[in-house]
Amino acid sequence: MTVLLIGLAVLFLDQLTKQAVRANLVCGGESFSVIEGFFNLVYVRNDGAAWNIFSGQNIVLILISFSVMVSLLVFRRRFLGEKWADKIMLGLMLGGIAGNLIDRIRFGWVTDFLDFEFGAYHYPSFNIADSAICIAVFLYVITNLFSKPGAGGREPGEAGKRAIDGQ
Repeated sequence: MTVLLIGLAVLFLDQLTKQAVRANLVCGGESFSVIEGFFNLVYVRNDGAAWNIFSGQNIVLILISFSVMVSLLVFRRRFLGEKWADKIMLGLMLGGIAGNLIDRIRFGWVTDFLDFEFGAYHYPSFNIADSAICIAVFLYVITNLFSKPGAGGREPGEAGKRAIDGQ
């Protein structure tokens, strides 16, 4: 239930913010400065993935997104446990993927609007769904880097145990 609630909350917030951006900003033209020289709101139609890779490959990106969602649900027990952190990570990941998948199916592109500048570096625009996915991956990496098998951390699954044992 936790996974579903988090996933739906991410999906709702993502779609709500994207709709607000589409309704109030002009695509590719307008930029609203929130923190001068650091954080802006923009309206960008991204027809690719992160950093606009696979630009124009909407069908491929839809198939990848759908496949990843199904794989996460089917194989989640192989890489996630039943801890709260695991449920949060899965909810964030599923909600984020679903948010961008809906955009791709509805429009053929994803609405990006969070825009950051770090000195001379201008980070590519992104959205709530992207943020949820990145946070989930970051938490997964951190929890796995610092967990110790047998000490409350993750135990490798059967396939992992066979690989460790050289079988």
